[in-house]
Amino acid sequence: MKYTMVNGQLTELKQAAIPVMDHGFLYGIGLFETFRTYQGKPSILRRHMERMAAGCAELGIPFAADSEELERWIVRLLAANGLEEAYIRYTVSAGEELLGLPAGNYSEPNHIVFAKPLPAMSDEWYEKGKALQLLRTRRNTPEGLVRFKSLHYMNNILAKRELMQYAQAVQRQAEGLMLTPEGYLAEGMVSNLFFVKDGMVFTPELSTGILPGITREVVLEVCKEQQIPAAEGLYTWEALRDADEIFMTSSIQELVPITTILDVPTGEDSAVEISQGRMGPITRELLHLYRIKAGRRDATT
Repeated sequence: MKYTMVNGQLTELKQAAIPVMDHGFLYGIGLFETFRTYQGKPSILRRHMERMAAGCAELGIPFAADSEELERWIVRLLAANGLEEAYIRYTVSAGEELLGLPAGNYSEPNHIVFAKPLPAMSDEWYEKGKALQLLRTRRNTPEGLVRFKSLHYMNNILAKRELMQYAQAVQRQAEGLMLTPEGYLAEGMVSNLFFVKDGMVFTPELSTGILPGITREVVLEVCKEQQIPAAEGLYTWEALRDADEIFMTSSIQELVPITTILDVPTGEDSAVEISQGRMGPITRELLHLYRIKAGRRDATT
């Protein structure tokens, strides 16, 4: 990644900067969206922009959801970095202000777009799935009534640091799972959680403090359209151990089957196999339908 976009200007990464008085730097006041491209076009961009607009309104950051302009920036950025497909991160920081908590709204936010190669995700990787490691790190409470995808990411970083202490999780390239302080299932470090039992799809409700993920939202819509029973609620780790299928969702990785779950290490092998170590049938159907909605031409699984 050689270039980024800063306020609409193509900029060499080593030259890109924001002022030290930007409240995104000083106080973490800012938001970001991550998504991928299909055939060079950003996926489900409208929903990402709507979430960004809602969050900026809460934080007093002026923001106009101009998807067409952002697409133009992304096209230029892909070309400059020699990318056909990419992982995109779009950040809006609050902008410069006086030192101290602001009394009113911000006026000149900074817009930064990054593009990097997508992580390798082969068909076999989806078929065999990955592991999910239970963490001791608890999901913190959200900044407001609903969690923002904010620049304050310390909770997730602490979770990743814990994950890297577990040899089996590292070996299996596991995602880490956080619970709520009360012990209910919450979400992964970079993903939302779903599981299937007796043909019904379950996912933690937003009251657990999870991010209202875009892919999560689309999956729930697909379930409704296809009359696949689905519920949001409060669930425990034991429910995962008894699940027929488990999958995680994110805008970059789509729907990822979880075929092994790992408890907090106790000195014994705590691995539990899920769905006989393969992608389950409901996960397969939902992944196929999600890819169609997301704009992927090759939507087969």
